[in-house]
Amino acid sequence: MTAELPSASPPPAALPPVRADAAPATRTGAGLWLAWALAAVALALAALLWQKVSAMQEQLARQSAEATRHSVEARTLARQAETEVRDTVGKLAALDGRVADLAAYRAQMEELVQTVARVRDENLAVDLEAALRLAQDQAQLTGSTQPLLAALRTAERRLGPSSDPRLAPVTRAVARDLERIKNTSIVDSAGLLARLDQLLRQVDDLPMANAVGAGRALSAREATEPAPATWWQRWSRAMAEEARALLRVSRVERADATMLSPDQAFFIRENLKLRLQGARLGILVRQYEAARADLAAASSSLGTWFDPASRRTQAAATLLQQIRGQTRSVELPRLDDSLVALGNATAAAQR
Repeated sequence: MTAELPSASPPPAALPPVRADAAPATRTGAGLWLAWALAAVALALAALLWQKVSAMQEQLARQSAEATRHSVEARTLARQAETEVRDTVGKLAALDGRVADLAAYRAQMEELVQTVARVRDENLAVDLEAALRLAQDQAQLTGSTQPLLAALRTAERRLGPSSDPRLAPVTRAVARDLERIKNTSIVDSAGLLARLDQLLRQVDDLPMANAVGAGRALSAREATEPAPATWWQRWSRAMAEEARALLRVSRVERADATMLSPDQAFFIRENLKLRLQGARLGILVRQYEAARADLAAASSSLGTWFDPASRRTQAAATLLQQIRGQTRSVELPRLDDSLVALGNATAAAQR
C-alpha cells in the first residue's frame, strides 16, 4: 500500500454548526425506509413463497389425483387378475381332471390294444394254418403249386407287421417253404394236355401204311413237274395219273398193314384216339404210370399202322415222344415246416 504523506495545503474552512435535533430525525426516516423496504422484500418473498406453495399444492393435488386414479385402476386390474386367476385355477383343475381321465383311458386303450394284438396273433396263427392246409389240399387236387405259392405269399405278407416273437419261427419256416417250392419242378399238365389235343387233331390226317405209295409218288411228281398251263394239259395229266394208279408197286415192312380195309383203318385211328384220350385222362388225375402206358401203346400203333416215311407221321411221333418224356411221377411239395411252426406258435399262445 502507498503511505499517505502529510498535505501541505492550508486547512479547510470551518463548517457551519449542525443542529442537535436534526440527527435523530434523519435516523428515524432512514429506519422507516429500511423497515418499509424490508417489509416489501418480505412481502415479495411471501408472495413468491405463496406462489411456489400454491404450485406445489397444485402439483401435489394432480399427483394425488393421478395416484388415486392409478390406485383405482390397479385395484380394478387386481380384481380382474384375481378373477382370471380363479378362472385359471378352475380351468387347471378341470384340465387336471381331463388329463387324469385321458391317462386312465390311455392305459385302458393300451391294455385293450395288447389284448387285441395277442388275440390277433393267436387268430393269425390259426387262420394261416387253416389257409396252408386248404392250399395243400387244392394243390393235391389240381396238381399245381400255384395254390401253395399263393398261400405262402399271403402268409408272408400277413406275418410281416406282427411283432410277436412266437411268430418269428413261423416267418422263417414260411420263407424256406416258399423258396423250396419256387425251385421245385413239376409236370406241366396244361402243356401236356395242349400237346395231346394237338396230336388228337392230327390223327385223322395221318397216312396209313398201305396208302403211302400213292401219296409219295404223287407228291414227288407234283414237286418235279411244272403246273399245266392249258386245260388239255391238265386233262392229259389227270388221265396219266389214273393210268399209273392202275398199277402200283410199294414196299411195306409189315405184311398185315397191307391188308387193312377202310373200316379197319377207321378203327385203328379210333383206337389211337382212345389211347391218347386215356393218356389225357391219366394226366388229369395224375396217374402218370397209366398215362405212360397209354402213350407207349399209342406210339407202337403209330409206328405199326401208319406210314413212317410221312412227314406228318414223323412229326406226330416226335410230339408223342416229347409227351412221354415229360410225363413222369413227381410228388408235390408239402408245407410241413410251416405247419409245424404254426402248430408250435398256437400251442405257445394257448399256454
